[in-house]
Amino acid sequence: MTTIVSSALPTELSERQKSLAYLTLMIALVLEIVDVTIVNTALPVIERDFGAAAAQAQWVAAGYSLAFALLLMLGGRLGDAFGYSRLFIGGVAGFTLASLLCGLSASPGQLIAARVLQGSAGAMMAPQVMALIQVLYGPMERVAKLAWVGVIGGLSAISGPILGGILIHANLFDTGWRSVFLINVPVGLAATMLAVRLLPGARSPLPRGIDGRGTALLGMAMAALLYPLVRGHDLGWKPWHFALLAASPIALALVWRRTVRREGKGEAPVFPTALARQRQFVMGLSIALVFGIATGGFLFVFAFGAQTLRGYSPLETGLLHVPFSAGVMFGIAFLGRKLLASYGRWVIFGGISLMAIFAGMTLGWIEGSMPYIWALPCLGLAGVGMGMTSGPLTPVMLARVDPAHAGVASGIVKTVQELGMALGVAMVGTAFFAGSGRTMLPAIAVIEVLLVMALGLAIRLPSALFPEQER
Repeated sequence: MTTIVSSALPTELSERQKSLAYLTLMIALVLEIVDVTIVNTALPVIERDFGAAAAQAQWVAAGYSLAFALLLMLGGRLGDAFGYSRLFIGGVAGFTLASLLCGLSASPGQLIAARVLQGSAGAMMAPQVMALIQVLYGPMERVAKLAWVGVIGGLSAISGPILGGILIHANLFDTGWRSVFLINVPVGLAATMLAVRLLPGARSPLPRGIDGRGTALLGMAMAALLYPLVRGHDLGWKPWHFALLAASPIALALVWRRTVRREGKGEAPVFPTALARQRQFVMGLSIALVFGIATGGFLFVFAFGAQTLRGYSPLETGLLHVPFSAGVMFGIAFLGRKLLASYGRWVIFGGISLMAIFAGMTLGWIEGSMPYIWALPCLGLAGVGMGMTSGPLTPVMLARVDPAHAGVASGIVKTVQELGMALGVAMVGTAFFAGSGRTMLPAIAVIEVLLVMALGLAIRLPSALFPEQER
């Protein structure tokens, strides 16, 4: 995604200045990650306020993730070419403006457009965080700083629904659901001003160029897949919906053909084709995509169903995420990290199994009439399963990748994860709304099928996940 920078700082910074610059990067990271999940708690309120259709509510969530995923690698390459700080500042400023537009939206269409703009700005901002950490710190210092990036990122993702519920309940200045977007404005302005003052100017010494047409073709392929999945049921599944679905793999094949051709000519491809020949990387991406669709869909329909079927308020729905969040952190920080070296693929297999069992039981609680006390352990154990899977999966995917491709491989991983979230909202959300939003059973069925597919892929991972284990 970004070229590793090993040159000295453009200007010497004191430890205090570097710490403040790092803090600025973390503020922006939290803004971007929280906005992926914070909207789930607000969607039922937005739908009631606007009288929006179910598909429009899905696009409020999916539009952000889709725009972010499709432009992420482009954002990394623009940073290489034009400077990391410049792209970071522009991305934060654009994200802040888009957040303001979200909060001021007067119709579902305006809100969806603002969310797409928000995701696009986030894609310009996010890749520069990792690059600037490499500029600010030496190799040994980066280890601790990057570890904190993982911890802060994980906490941000699972705190989004909780924060959304608290903000809507507080109803600051009578803003209701709009507060989940407007809260970004003062934070984003502060981050922009700090970035202008504190971040060093740096860019890649070997910028790789950009395949604009290839990136656009990839975007069209994903849009052709996602749009029918979100709007097909709502519009009655017209023939052209099926034509778009059929066109998506054709467009992906054209992206691959173009990538091979450009790489053969020595021109910048969308991604290095060598990565597609690395079996463990491809297997890991497949698991990440399927698991991401399942978990993204689960989080979407859980927040929606808790409010529309069980009658919980946004605050109560947000607080219901606490045991899930605690489980995710326990799964990442303790179980996944400690067990991976000893048990390898069985850690990922076990995590997916926990998610399959207890995510289904959680949604079954919404469907049934059991008391809320039933949901708490189910949510906690589903969270453990998610943490045991998502935590180890990234290092497993990158374990055998050539270091020369580490940056772009990381970008592909992040892109696939975001696409999984967008597709999860589309596929599982469509299954939920196909039942008129009154039953969880279609959504549960889709989630369980996806997780069984992920289990089938996980069992095919090699027994030795890391080269060191073969010695």
